[in-house]
Amino acid sequence: MKSVLITGAGTGLGKSLALRYSTEGCHVYLVGRTFQTLEKVENIIKQTGGNATSIVCDITDYNEVQTTIQSLLKSAKIDIFINNAGTGCFGPLNSYTNEEIDQVMATNVKGTINMTRAAIPVLLEQGEGQILNIISTAGLRGKKNESVYVASKFAVRGFTESLIKELEETAIKVTAVYMGGMDTPFWKETDHIKDRSRLKSPDEVAKFIVEQNTGQAELFIDR
Repeated sequence: MKSVLITGAGTGLGKSLALRYSTEGCHVYLVGRTFQTLEKVENIIKQTGGNATSIVCDITDYNEVQTTIQSLLKSAKIDIFINNAGTGCFGPLNSYTNEEIDQVMATNVKGTINMTRAAIPVLLEQGEGQILNIISTAGLRGKKNESVYVASKFAVRGFTESLIKELEETAIKVTAVYMGGMDTPFWKETDHIKDRSRLKSPDEVAKFIVEQNTGQAELFIDR
């Protein structure tokens, strides 16, 4: 049985990816900050005959990430690490607070780097595996009233492209996933997207990712 670890697995795309991978027979490790949301996803998976484990972890704290991964690996092998957790702030640049900017950069950039730093030694020791980074089209081009969010995603794009080169002589695959906006709780606290009905559902995107992922360097969904 393959194992998949997903950050931000309690809601949105992370939840949909978890449910999709569980139907493919994978053991899913659900990583997030809030146990209650993870537990709900875990229960859904188990009720449908799947296997899942909830893991509370603050991905912005490297020491906590490292301890969590080391503890997990005493009893499990992870085939795919999915860096999905993300947050954003929207509006003109001068409308952002320092706290909002720090949160976006810490979660989107530092969180991805922290999880990847912990994952690489594990995957190298295993001799195989994949790191899959959810970036979005915000990592491909600038967007109005999304400057800080876009900056974070450009950073993750550069990080991912560099890792692909760094690990090209190994059996470790690194994949960047680019997709447009989805109708998820991500937008709940903002009116930046006026008509969410035009957005894809996270279930649609998760289905595409799972079905089309072959370990390629880039995976595009509606560029």
